[in-house]
Amino acid sequence: MSNSKQQAQELINFIHGSPSTYHAVNNIRKELNEAGFQELDLREEWEVAKGGKYFTTKNGSAIFAFQIGTGEIEEEGFQMICAHSDAPGFKIKPNPEIEVEGNYIKLNTEVYGGPILNTWMDRPLSIAGRVSVKSNDPLHPEHLYVKIDRPLMVIPNLAIHLNRAVNDGVALNKQKDMLPLLSMITEEMEKDNCLVKLIANELKIDAEAIIDFDVNLFEVEKGCIFGLNDEFISSPRLDDLAMAHAGLKALLSVGNSKKTQMLAIFDNEEVGSVTKQGAGSPVLRHILQRIVFKLGKDMEALHRAIYSSFMISADMAHAVHPNIGEKHDPTNRPFINKGPVIKIHANQKYTTDGDSGTVFETLCKNADVPYQKFVNRSDLVGGSTLGNVSTGQVDIRTVDIGNPMFGMHSVRETGGVEDNAFVRKVFTYFFGL
Repeated sequence: MSNSKQQAQELINFIHGSPSTYHAVNNIRKELNEAGFQELDLREEWEVAKGGKYFTTKNGSAIFAFQIGTGEIEEEGFQMICAHSDAPGFKIKPNPEIEVEGNYIKLNTEVYGGPILNTWMDRPLSIAGRVSVKSNDPLHPEHLYVKIDRPLMVIPNLAIHLNRAVNDGVALNKQKDMLPLLSMITEEMEKDNCLVKLIANELKIDAEAIIDFDVNLFEVEKGCIFGLNDEFISSPRLDDLAMAHAGLKALLSVGNSKKTQMLAIFDNEEVGSVTKQGAGSPVLRHILQRIVFKLGKDMEALHRAIYSSFMISADMAHAVHPNIGEKHDPTNRPFINKGPVIKIHANQKYTTDGDSGTVFETLCKNADVPYQKFVNRSDLVGGSTLGNVSTGQVDIRTVDIGNPMFGMHSVRETGGVEDNAFVRKVFTYFFGL
């Protein structure tokens, strides 16, 4: 197996084991622990030192890992890569069971972010997430993680015979059309709280111990490598676990340098980032402050460190679609497996400017990695990402980049095997400076 293909399979395995933000962060935590990183609790006093390796988490769905540089932090600054742990999909509502004419049970869901709805239909689905249970401290419940690794439900399409215009386009109603079928009703089953009882059985705890849950749907089928020459990756949640995974692998592959290396994985990017664990919160600024102050430095040193820093905001990018190429800018046309994409927007939905774009281009050239550029067609409105949100909290020089892909926000997205290797290589070079 080629190195690129092996790295792509590592990504697929990571994503398959990370069906919720909580699982993604927990899996990153495990790799950091195995690599000798020390976990710091946000509620406790920190002790950090030059050359030390540390990480902390927020809400179980965001994680921040850093290796403190051997140089003076106000002079060397932070080398940062940020990405996000969440993906569009469906969250299970409280009291979710809905009985259908005495025969079926379906679950009530709420749409999270902006998924492509029709891609979720007729696919085997299951549930994963965080379960909050009773503890001795009412202000701090115990949290458990559930991931049921078998097909539990499906969101069924309506047959074409009952909707002859289906191939002309159908407007799907999020409350009516997107509810997953869980079970047939039988005389033996207990219909009330059947989901909580299922979760309790999976966790081997008493159902009465469960107070609340943050549980989402996920596609059961594992991602794969495909293409005539095994050149493509098909997987859920490439946006943005592909960038989170690449940043993690880069951080773990380098030793200490004079600069402080940091990987920041935020939650809730898909819903605007303005949460306590999102890029729009002060969490990153607070962590940077604590690091600098615990190194015996003052506020002046913190400001100097920030202005000596550079951030790569890494979120996936749009590749030119093979069937609908006219949706792209006429002169900036990224293709899969042609290298990471520098994302540019005149109205600053992306943070890239001539200065930061030049930095990333130079990083790619020095790492012997190809790169591309993305700009929206001037008559189309595009999305935004972490960079411009996070820099509203910490004014670090930032570039927005990402690997090119098809089907962003589909239940199953398509990326490139070589691109995954390319971005890991340039991230590793960046952290090694």
